[in-house]
Amino acid sequence: MLVIAVVEVYAQTVTPSGFVAARSWYMRISTILFAMFLLTLAAPAVFAQEKGVDTQSQKVRDTGSSRSAGVNGNKTDVGTAGSGINFGKGKTKEIPALPNPYRMTARRDELIKAITDLMRDRKLIVDDAASRMNEGIIATQPFTFIKGAVVAESELSRYADVETSTTRGWTRGRYTLTVEVQAIDGSSANVSVNAKIEGRTDGAIGAQWLTLPSNGTAEQEFLTALVETIGGAPARP
Repeated sequence: MLVIAVVEVYAQTVTPSGFVAARSWYMRISTILFAMFLLTLAAPAVFAQEKGVDTQSQKVRDTGSSRSAGVNGNKTDVGTAGSGINFGKGKTKEIPALPNPYRMTARRDELIKAITDLMRDRKLIVDDAASRMNEGIIATQPFTFIKGAVVAESELSRYADVETSTTRGWTRGRYTLTVEVQAIDGSSANVSVNAKIEGRTDGAIGAQWLTLPSNGTAEQEFLTALVETIGGAPARP
C-alpha cells in the first residue's frame, strides 16, 4: 500500500528517534483504516436488519398507536352501547302468574283440608264465623304482615297499589284471604283466592285502617304454595 511505502522511505531518511515517531504514526493510521474496514463490512447487515424492523414492528407500532374506537364487526348489539359488555340483560325471565281460579286434580274435601293445613303453616288463622266449609269457602282473620312506619309503605307496595302521599304515614299492613273451592266433577275442582289488603295510618284523628286495591301478589303466593302442596307444578317460563 501507498502508506507502507511512504513509511519505509521515510524510515530510511530519518534519525532513529524520527523512526520511532513514524512507526507510531503508522500504527494509528492502520488502526483507523482497520476500523473503517469493519464499519464497511457491518453496514449492509445493519441496513438489512433495519429494513426487517420496518416491515414488522413498524406495522405493530402503527396499529398500536391508533386511538380509534374498537369495532365489534357486524355484531354491534352486544352489551352497553356496542362495547361488548353484557350484564345478563334478557336472561332473567319473569315467572308468569298462575290462572286464578286454578284447576286442580283432587276431590273438594281433600282440597279444603289441604287449604286449612297450608293456612296454619303460614300462620294464618281460619275465621270460622266468616268461613262456610260446606260451600267450600275458607276465610282467614286479618294477618298483619308488616309493622313500623319506616318500612310499612314499601311492604304495602308489594301487595297493593299504594299512592305516594306526604300527608299520610303508613304504620302497618295486613291482608285477609278468602279461598273458594268449586267442584267440577268427582276428581277435580277450581280454586280461587282473593285478598283484602289494608293499610293503617296513625294521624291526628287516631288510627285508621284503609282498604287498598290488591295487585295480586298475596293471591299468587298462596295459590303457588297450594299447587306445590297438592303435588302439581306451577307454570314456569
